[in-house]
Amino acid sequence: MPAAPRRILLADADAFFVAVARQVDPDGAGKAEHLVVGGRPGSRGVVCSASYGARAFGVRSGMSIAQALRLCPQALAVPVPRKACSEASRAIRAVLERVAPVVVAASIDEFYCDLTGTEALYRGETLADTARRMRALVLAETGLGVSIGGGTSRLIAKIAAGAAKPNAGADGVFVVAPGDEEAFMRTQPLAEIPGVGPRAQAKLRTLGLVGVPDVLDADRATLDRYLGRDFAAWLVRKARGEDDSPVSPHERQKSVSREDTFDRDIADDGALAVELQRLVVRVVADLRGDGLRARTVTVKLRESDFSTRLASRTLDEAVATERPVFAAARSLLARLRAQRRRPVRLLGVALSSLDDGDVPEQLALLDAPAPDGVRETDRDRALAAALDRVRGRFGAAALRPASLLEPGAPTSVEDRAETDGAPPPGRTPRGAPVPPPPVRRPD
Repeated sequence: MPAAPRRILLADADAFFVAVARQVDPDGAGKAEHLVVGGRPGSRGVVCSASYGARAFGVRSGMSIAQALRLCPQALAVPVPRKACSEASRAIRAVLERVAPVVVAASIDEFYCDLTGTEALYRGETLADTARRMRALVLAETGLGVSIGGGTSRLIAKIAAGAAKPNAGADGVFVVAPGDEEAFMRTQPLAEIPGVGPRAQAKLRTLGLVGVPDVLDADRATLDRYLGRDFAAWLVRKARGEDDSPVSPHERQKSVSREDTFDRDIADDGALAVELQRLVVRVVADLRGDGLRARTVTVKLRESDFSTRLASRTLDEAVATERPVFAAARSLLARLRAQRRRPVRLLGVALSSLDDGDVPEQLALLDAPAPDGVRETDRDRALAAALDRVRGRFGAAALRPASLLEPGAPTSVEDRAETDGAPPPGRTPRGAPVPPPPVRRPD
């Protein structure tokens, strides 16, 4: 007897950051038809979210606040209410968990729900009716709207959630019935498939492949020849709506990151090193707070011409303390600066290749530190434990490296964001796991 089809929902909060900003400031943001969330006028922030009214003028996530206000001069621009967003995300999840047995946060405003096997529990209620009930509960208890897509897989639920959005002319719920996956996918552009990024889209367009039907109706040998056999096979599967990835509450976090956008571009290497150390202190605290260790360190630079460059290094052993992470990050920063020296507007540090400490470490033949200081020692771990105890009692700013206390050090957007206890940019609030990166495919 074949297994019953899976019943997967994706609840996606509608204009989440805009909605929360309006709740926080009902007399200001709450009354603005054209609202941009991401920073105040004159700031160097980027748009995190925009109201549907502002989007009609071409305002999109990721563009600078300055550009957004040029497109929509009447818009009100406000910072992201990060603490309130974290609380709202937890509130939405708590409501969903009362209905769905498995809820997994894909991001701060997206939640996968697995209701497979609940037909008898809900007395034969259709998946669409369950979704409408969940949507009504979230609105009643949080004041926030969510659009819910459903189907037999995460892929179908994700794309269906987009079709359920108010700006798509839907009523907030769109469920694809079992067996209708390919017919539904034929209505979609290839750009809607997670993992088909801008560069892949550009390449596909040169081959006349824009919509899902273009791929499904194409000769497979031709696809293999121009796209490569592996990517062609992957794309055809996704175009058919095939996806067996589970909705697992035990999904492993992929990375932890922090980044700063500076008020003024920084050209001095010494000043950049100070900002790098500031980031390392924070990201390593996040790492330990999640009970994780990391082996790969990545440094990100966005320069004055908006070009972005990355450098990474994978260490011999997983670490969770500041000194070895800073040593690795500092050498990566030096490598990037040696390649090209332009003023820097954004600096970031990411830690990946994570484990939770259950993986046994390989014992070194000699317990000497690595030549460049990236091997973690017992002293590092003891110092980190002491720092965590003090910071846990007196706050994150109770103890900092002396180099970060020097007067006149460059001030970042993140420094100011942390004064209200809110999660700063580059850090997903606790309770909402960092979303895994999209599937990397040749593009």
